[in-house]
Amino acid sequence: MDDYAPSNYKLIKRIGEGVHGVVIRAIDLTNNKDVAIKKVSLRTRHGDLSINAIREIKVLQYCDHENILSLLDIFPDASGMGLVFEYMPCTLHSKIKDPLHRLSRSCIRSYMKMLLEGLSYMHNLGILHRDIKPANLLINCNNQLKIADFGLSRVFDVSNADKCYSPQVASRWYRAPELLWGSSKYGPGIDIWASGCVFAEMLRGVPLFKGKTDIEQLAIVIQTLGSPTIHTWPEVVTLPDYNKISFPPTKRKKWESVFPTSTKKDEISLIDSLIKYDPKKRLSAKEALSHIYFADNKC
Repeated sequence: MDDYAPSNYKLIKRIGEGVHGVVIRAIDLTNNKDVAIKKVSLRTRHGDLSINAIREIKVLQYCDHENILSLLDIFPDASGMGLVFEYMPCTLHSKIKDPLHRLSRSCIRSYMKMLLEGLSYMHNLGILHRDIKPANLLINCNNQLKIADFGLSRVFDVSNADKCYSPQVASRWYRAPELLWGSSKYGPGIDIWASGCVFAEMLRGVPLFKGKTDIEQLAIVIQTLGSPTIHTWPEVVTLPDYNKISFPPTKRKKWESVFPTSTKKDEISLIDSLIKYDPKKRLSAKEALSHIYFADNKC
């Protein structure tokens, strides 16, 4: 992909590059503001129309929320489209990994509230993100968090529980157990599980479940949550890959043993409300915003 942009943008430098294209920092000369231009191809490497690129553009055009990255402009170029976003200098991933500045308790609470506000808005519109992780949560100079990277997003039909979607979504460490067991029938619960994993990572400083393969990922989840049963998750035995591999019976760990000793009870309580085997028992994003963790208005 070339670095073309209309004359009202002054290109500064490439700040990201991957399989989905490049990201270029630029200045919008009409208002002298920093922007990020993401170049996306509308064709796959096999020459087919890129459904993911089309979905990302449509979802971004539809969303208008302070905690979702704003699509400011869009323009065609020789190889696809240029998507112009507000410039966000860092990610939540880089904030968590900064060895010189540990996230404060109030900062974690603020980021978590903004993440849930964005998810609540999306889910209310019938949109699944399907790739919530620290690297896709951007932070601006005012410490405002915004959800980004909608390449895997999908519109879901809450009235049609039998509608099937691809289980090969979400980054492994943040992938809900129903996805790991091959389910193609899922909903907002997969974003909620991922948000719980993000919250845990902010509190711990390292990922909660860090598997190298899907099987190892499941094993690590089971080591923490214990073996699922038909009492804790009735539908687990119906999942496509449930009987393909067996794990030894495992007792659940106490959350307190997984987190630093300084972790507070209301933080543990929110984790426990989001990271549950049964997606029906996870709080919705809207419900989570009413959790006692946010009750003291310190955000």
